[in-house]
Amino acid sequence: MCSGSFAKCLGITLIPLSLACVLCNILLFFPGGTSVDSENITDEVWYFGGILGSGVLMIFPALVFLGLKNNDCCGCCGNESCGRRFAMLSSLLFAAVGVLGGGYSVIVSVLAINYGPRCLVVIEGTEQWGTPFLDGSYLSNTSLWSECLKPDGVVSWHLSLFSVLLVMGVIQVALCAVQVVNGLLGALCGDCCRCNEQHHRHDHTHDHRHH
Repeated sequence: MCSGSFAKCLGITLIPLSLACVLCNILLFFPGGTSVDSENITDEVWYFGGILGSGVLMIFPALVFLGLKNNDCCGCCGNESCGRRFAMLSSLLFAAVGVLGGGYSVIVSVLAINYGPRCLVVIEGTEQWGTPFLDGSYLSNTSLWSECLKPDGVVSWHLSLFSVLLVMGVIQVALCAVQVVNGLLGALCGDCCRCNEQHHRHDHTHDHRHH
């Protein structure tokens, strides 16, 4: 497969993943599907792992990957212009940005899953907002979920959305890492498929003129 075409496939895949991550992060601002005061929202939600890391920072490499196939020059077939090689090489920088963005989202998600949600609990006989699962024990003991009185279903909401962010962040990191390899190959040898097509058209034109 041509390096430019493969990069375009990666870009097409990254865009919906980024939009889904942004949506998940937005939904986390409404724990249990309800509106609460900003100080009662889980701290990790404010780190914007899905909006910033897997969202905004991932859009840039996705757009760059989409545009790689549209470059009109090839450095491996004797062309004077080395634009395609440079484009593939520059994509490494954006792929690195994608790895950092996706990695940030993964770290935030892991911390959020381990610490659990912020919710209304009973402490010393009084109801107050807190984070009762900082030791991560709620992951192996679902009976503890009942300690969260409000919002309804906040634990499953928190766990489900951050788990989705975690999985999609890992996928994004993997795709950007693949583009690092693809970009190196494209920078070293150019887009050979594109070159072969140009060479084929050149031979066909030459044969046509000869006849």
